[in-house]
Amino acid sequence: MAFIETRFPTDIAYGSAGGPEYSTDIVITQSGYEQRNANWSQARACYNVAHGVKTQTQLDGLIAFFRARKGRADGFRFKDWTDYTVAAQVIGVGNGSNKIFQLVRTYVDGGVTESRTISKPVAGTLNIYLNGALQSGASYAINTVNGRVTFVTAPSSGVSVSADFEFDVPVRFDTDRLAATIDSYGSHSWHEIPLVEIRV
Repeated sequence: MAFIETRFPTDIAYGSAGGPEYSTDIVITQSGYEQRNANWSQARACYNVAHGVKTQTQLDGLIAFFRARKGRADGFRFKDWTDYTVAAQVIGVGNGSNKIFQLVRTYVDGGVTESRTISKPVAGTLNIYLNGALQSGASYAINTVNGRVTFVTAPSSGVSVSADFEFDVPVRFDTDRLAATIDSYGSHSWHEIPLVEIRV
């Protein structure tokens, strides 16, 4: 499966609708009680970008982007304007030997925590801290393809490693066809242009 390290037009993404989705099977017993089974341990995001297309220039760009990705064939980056930035996120604790840390995004509600692996950080947005102290960019490298931070020298044992960064969501089109309606001369509308998050 191909993944292209290019970003969906952010001006169209800004008008999109969507967010995290889960898969849950629900069985209702004869007594009215429910049995629920969560099929996924983590959410998968889904989006509809149709309402982000406002101008002819955006329409032309979308068609070109869709053709270049060959519909559902190739994955690409997408900026979810509702959830794209992280500050002071702890990504690990040093042990004196480990040099590689995976970027994550942690969501906390009450006593429940969900950790989301971030594989597509945005280049130029990363800051790394050791015990809250900002580190020089020369002391580490970031792989923007898989979201892994590699230190030149392993953080000492017990040292908290944290990060600020922006990130994209790896997605693909969830359709092989774009269907536009011509409402009037020079005016088009789209009912649905679905995107779905992919595991990379």
